Amino acid sequence: QVQLAESGGELVQPGGSLRLSCAASGRTTSNYGMGWYRQAPGKEREFVAAISYGGGNTYYADSVKGRFTISRDNVQKMVYLQMNSLKPEDTAVYYCTVRDFPYGTNWYYDMDYWGKGTLVTVSS
Repeated sequence: QVQLAESGGELVQPGGSLRLSCAASGRTTSNYGMGWYRQAPGKEREFVAAISYGGGNTYYADSVKGRFTISRDNVQKMVYLQMNSLKPEDTAVYYCTVRDFPYGTNWYYDMDYWGKGTLVTVSS
């Protein structure tokens, strides 16, 4: 089992920046993938970004490409989401996720573990 704990969500003005963090604990595999999803009020949960174990492969939703950057620190078992040029439509609960064995195309659409989420509100 893997436990995930997100932090960093808060109220930010449009155009601002925010960095989310997520700490993983428990029994992780040797090459687990990590990612972020989000769920806006009244909408379905959607993929935001994912990263391979070595960090060499990153994936982004079109809506955040060029504004968000995912990164990780395997020693600390952390994953980060740097969010720039935030828009009101980025308002959502952001969830950290882990995939035990990230093989195959689009592995990040089938994650194994989820955190409880952290709320990001973009508003003036």
